[in-house]
Amino acid sequence: MFIAHLPAGYLCAKLSQRRCRDVNKKLVFWSILIGSILPDIDMFYFYLIDNRQTHHHLYWTHFPSFWAAIWLVVSAFALATKNKRLFLANTALAAGLLLHLLLDSLVGGVAWLHPFSSKLYYMLEIPATRSWWVWNFVLHWTFLAEVLICLAALVLLVRSRMKSTSVHSHD
Repeated sequence: MFIAHLPAGYLCAKLSQRRCRDVNKKLVFWSILIGSILPDIDMFYFYLIDNRQTHHHLYWTHFPSFWAAIWLVVSAFALATKNKRLFLANTALAAGLLLHLLLDSLVGGVAWLHPFSSKLYYMLEIPATRSWWVWNFVLHWTFLAEVLICLAALVLLVRSRMKSTSVHSHD
């Protein structure tokens, strides 16, 4: 996935809000949204320190095992302290993270079996046929799916804003 992590996270967050009590809607929304882009925080290291020498999906931020361990520890703490909001936020964050990793599994690859294997698993391989690697993704047919995700998120955002504006104008 190249451009659609945040829009996909937005779609997931908006759909998830429908199942929440009003008091938890913002918590779920922002937790999913943050989770949907959090694994790509490694891009700073990738560009600024590693000089693009290691595929960024081989950094710990893209290991499902890392995020599963974090979820287990935080969930255990939340349950032990009876902190329902922390458990909800942690689970919503995990949903966003899982969404990110599933989307990366389409063409980018994810090391689903790490720490036992660092093999990247993906559904489709995008051949390196262009001199600048970005064009390999942008000109591949799968990029259309990303554009459609972005458009769907934009439509939902506009409708949501129009709906909230009309509700407030009637007050």
